[in-house]
Amino acid sequence: METDNDKSGKIYYNIAEVAEMFNVNQSLLRFWEKEFPQISPKTNARGVRKYQKEDIDLIKLIYYLIKEKGMTIPGARQRLENERKSVRKNYDIATRLKRIREELKRIRKGLDEIPDTDEKRESSIL
Repeated sequence: METDNDKSGKIYYNIAEVAEMFNVNQSLLRFWEKEFPQISPKTNARGVRKYQKEDIDLIKLIYYLIKEKGMTIPGARQRLENERKSVRKNYDIATRLKRIREELKRIRKGLDEIPDTDEKRESSIL
């Protein structure tokens, strides 16, 4: 799960955009709003939700705890209430490690595409 909300420069995101960022249903985001009172998107006169960066950052942590770490909603709620800084730090570390892993996979794939020098030597001898 990678979000680019910092790069777009937008101030508000609608529920469809946020759901797409996390590859979840909009109904899940509405459910999480009920379960985690910290998520409080602004709403316009028609009730359309407008999420800000702070809301999205909190959703990232909730997604991390529930979807990636396998915690229950009550467990995730408690962790966020009691250890939010620690959860944020762990999320940041996990995100960096995932990026490093993807970069290493990309490098490995590139190295696999380079012909082996021993094979070159053998073919030139024959």
